[in-house]
Amino acid sequence: MKIGIYPGTFDPVTHGHTDIITRSLRVFDKVVVAVAPNPSKHPLFNLAERLAMVQLVMKGLEQVDVTPFDGLLVDYVERSDAHAIIRGLRAISDFEHEFQMALINRKLAKTVETVFLMPSEEYSYLSSTIIKEVARHGGNLTEFLHPEVARRLHDRIGSLKP
Repeated sequence: MKIGIYPGTFDPVTHGHTDIITRSLRVFDKVVVAVAPNPSKHPLFNLAERLAMVQLVMKGLEQVDVTPFDGLLVDYVERSDAHAIIRGLRAISDFEHEFQMALINRKLAKTVETVFLMPSEEYSYLSSTIIKEVARHGGNLTEFLHPEVARRLHDRIGSLKP
């Protein structure tokens, strides 16, 4: 069984993320969505909330597991008996950082490969950062997020306003 690990902060999970996850199932028998605490990014949602949102949007896909992880990604990949790290590339600007990460991961664990997937065109511009900015200004999120995730984001943004 080929297992791919799709790591991220998922703050919040977008249609772009779910596109990469479902398209990864064409390559892997199982995809593990590994949700990182990543306090350096100052997530809007805590780890438990982000895990719950990813589980919600992946409900019904038995080949997808959603788990938390902390520490070095390559260590997590090896512990999970996975075959590769899955990363999405939206634009050239993503490539340099992702390429560097893939090379350092390969140096740290020679058996861990990185597979890059481009999102479908309709999601190539999406990022959680941009979506949070749209939400802060009261924008419609239905094209970008699962309806329940959109509701939770609007609620969270609203609770932060003075």
